[in-house]
Amino acid sequence: MVTYLPAIPAKRYFTIGEVADLCDVKPHVLRYWEQEFVQLKPMKRRGNRRYYQHHEVLMVRRIRELLYEQGFTISGARNRLRGLVVGHGRDVTTDSLRTHELAQPVNAITAEALAQSHLLAEMLELPSCESPTPLGIEEVKENLLQIRALLSL
Repeated sequence: MVTYLPAIPAKRYFTIGEVADLCDVKPHVLRYWEQEFVQLKPMKRRGNRRYYQHHEVLMVRRIRELLYEQGFTISGARNRLRGLVVGHGRDVTTDSLRTHELAQPVNAITAEALAQSHLLAEMLELPSCESPTPLGIEEVKENLLQIRALLSL
């Protein structure tokens, strides 16, 4: 059963109540998930009020999908999120990651990631994977830093 959630508004910060509504979970569940998933670190301000950013709302939706729709345990969902980030080099907070991709073989995911890397390279004006000139370690490092900065927006 797939639950359709409302679109995420173009805002910088979301309160815990807004995130609860956007992700169809209770606020106390979000507070619990913060303890269980290291990826959830909302900013806290006066009176310990939580403010979630867009990528954290996406992460909450991903956790919700793993737990409620795919039937993972907390431990299993934690391992799945860790495996996706480390094992495939994918950023699980992107909108492009869907449930059906998880069932595909690794080479299919790799092919899609390669296609997305070309798009990312064009956006950043970086050389694509088929660049005729090999990159030096410093150029690779600079490119990775640019990509990391883009993903952290």
